[in-house]
Amino acid sequence: MTTIRVSDEVTEAIRDGRPVLALESTIFTHGLPRPRNLDVALEAEAGLRAQGVVPATIGVYRGVPTVGLTVPEISELAYTDGVDKVSLRDLPVAIALGLHGGTTVAATAFLAHHAGIRVFSTGGLGGVHHGASESFDESADMTVLAATPVLVISAGVKSILDVAATVVPPCRPSAIATGRSRRETLSTPSV
Repeated sequence: MTTIRVSDEVTEAIRDGRPVLALESTIFTHGLPRPRNLDVALEAEAGLRAQGVVPATIGVYRGVPTVGLTVPEISELAYTDGVDKVSLRDLPVAIALGLHGGTTVAATAFLAHHAGIRVFSTGGLGGVHHGASESFDESADMTVLAATPVLVISAGVKSILDVAATVVPPCRPSAIATGRSRRETLSTPSV
C-alpha cells in the first residue's frame, strides 16, 4: 500500500509548530516553460525559507504522493517530458502506475490536509471552463476546497475560465473570499 510521503523537514516543522506552506507543482510541471519553471519553483521555496517558513512543495514522484519534494525531485519533475497533471481523481492511477505527476490545487489541498498542513498557496484556482454545459469541463478545485479544511491563498480563479459559472454555481457549498478591502460569499449554500 502506498502512503503519503512527508519529508522529515516538513514533519519536524509541523511537530514543532513552525510555519509550513504547501505549494502545488503543476505550476512548474505544466504552467511555465523550461527553464523558467524550475527557477520559479526554487525561487518560491527560497523566498519562503528567507521568511522563516518551511516550503512543502507537493507532487507525485514515481507513484508516491510526496509532501516536501526535494530539490532533485522538483528538478526531475520540472524537466521530465510527459509528467501527468494529477487531480484528486487521478491520484490512485498515478500511484498504481508509478507515475510522476504535478498536483493540481485539488490534489495539493487534499495531500496538504492529510499531512497536517493548514495553509496552501497557489497562483490561480481551476473551475468551470467556457462551454462546460456541453463539455462538462470543470476542475475539481472549488469542490475539493469547499470540503477541505485548508486555508488557500491565491490570486483567484484563472481568468481563462468562466469566472461567473465558477464562483456562483447553485449546487456548490459556500466559500468566503477575502481581499484587502472586501469580503464576500462566492456562492450560496446548497440546501
